[in-house]
Amino acid sequence: MNKNDSNERVKISVLSLTFMAFATLWGFGNVANGFMYFNGTQVIFSWILMFALYFIPYALMVGELGSTFKDLGGGVSSWVERTSTTKLAYYAGWTYWAVHIPYITGKGSGALKALSWLVFHNAETYDALKPVVVQSVTLVLLLVFAYIASRGLNPLKTLTQIAGSSMFVLGILYIILGLFAPVVNPSADYNNIDLSFKAILPTFNIGYFTSLSILVFAVGGVEKISPYINKMKGDPSKGFPKAMLAAAIMVVISALFGTIAMGRMFDPAVINASKESFDSYVANGAYWAFQKLGQYYGLGNFFLIIYALANLIGQLSILVLSIDAPLRILLDDPKTSVYVPHKLLKKNKYGAYINGIKMVVILSGSIILFQMLSTGAAAVLQTLNKLNSVTMPLRYLWVFVAYFLLKKKSYDNGEYKFAKSRSFGMFWGAWCFTITLLSCLLGMYSDNKLQMLLNILTPVVLIGLGLIFPSIRAKEDGRENTFIEEK
Repeated sequence: MNKNDSNERVKISVLSLTFMAFATLWGFGNVANGFMYFNGTQVIFSWILMFALYFIPYALMVGELGSTFKDLGGGVSSWVERTSTTKLAYYAGWTYWAVHIPYITGKGSGALKALSWLVFHNAETYDALKPVVVQSVTLVLLLVFAYIASRGLNPLKTLTQIAGSSMFVLGILYIILGLFAPVVNPSADYNNIDLSFKAILPTFNIGYFTSLSILVFAVGGVEKISPYINKMKGDPSKGFPKAMLAAAIMVVISALFGTIAMGRMFDPAVINASKESFDSYVANGAYWAFQKLGQYYGLGNFFLIIYALANLIGQLSILVLSIDAPLRILLDDPKTSVYVPHKLLKKNKYGAYINGIKMVVILSGSIILFQMLSTGAAAVLQTLNKLNSVTMPLRYLWVFVAYFLLKKKSYDNGEYKFAKSRSFGMFWGAWCFTITLLSCLLGMYSDNKLQMLLNILTPVVLIGLGLIFPSIRAKEDGRENTFIEEK
């Protein structure tokens, strides 16, 4: 075997990349959140709109960007830097890091919820806990895993891939078994669902529009697969867009059929009966779904236990990974790190950005402490779920900025193009940017003043830090801080 044959063997096929993109992008939690927030099967109408007018164009834009810059390994930041300036690339990298702050906050609480289900097999034990107790333990978990990350360790690394694969398989398994349950066990308790157009047409009120960020959050993030472009077999400029489109189709199928399967289990009227009921379903709906699935097939809590265990490992591994990895993406790049204060670039003897990790602890810890004011343990998870839907999509904005500038400057990759027309491409870039931004802004509204305050303050503080850091670094270096730099 020659060297070229060996290299070809380790490269990724279009099919493999498709499944990698789907597993990275999609999870059962997205199906459950859509069902809970959009009145059951009425979410089908919203999913169809979201896929047609946002997600599929989004995935195809990523396909064109990846095809055009197939030799770049930095993903979105590299795309922004190539189409604009290094400083804008810094803001893209900063946004990617900043949105992980509330995300990290939710991982500890999510792990405690999974542990409770794993041990007690019910929602009541966890939900009965005081927010002060839950958030105190969550804060301890943050400190412990920050310490682990600062030592350059991830003790769950060997289990992470197994847990991630298990969650992916369980999500697909739920859809298949959920759809066929009435055939296998026709005597079980099922809800009748009406899939007529009138039944799935939602009520377009303020609650609907302020929840759109949940769907945007669910379908975003496909650009995370971009570092694998130059590891593909054959011609990446042709294969990568095919993988993006195939993954998009798989997401559409999973969302629609997963919603139908959930519709047979849960009555939206019960979910929306009260604020407490809604919070509990958002926090526990996925666990109840797997618990019911086991009951349909006479397996008791078998599926629930596997799901809770996989979720527990996944939450904890993502916690330690999210403390360290986004920091490295931001600070390891010599082009963007010139806008970061010197103190944040300090590494300890283990190679970890120790002051950066301390900043993560301070910011995430502040949100954890703020959440002690919540009305209940289930409300904590619902609040964090909504907060993440407001903050995480902010990083998608840079994909659309890069695509808009790509078309504006008429970059020609000579291969795949989502939009051959310059103006048509600019329209889609601006359209998806606007949808994302409006969804995040509308998502900040809440009847709960504590929730709304957290939704507004978190992105303002995080974005504000990103804006002032270049000025601090410029002062440290004794130079003028200019917004646009020559390349």
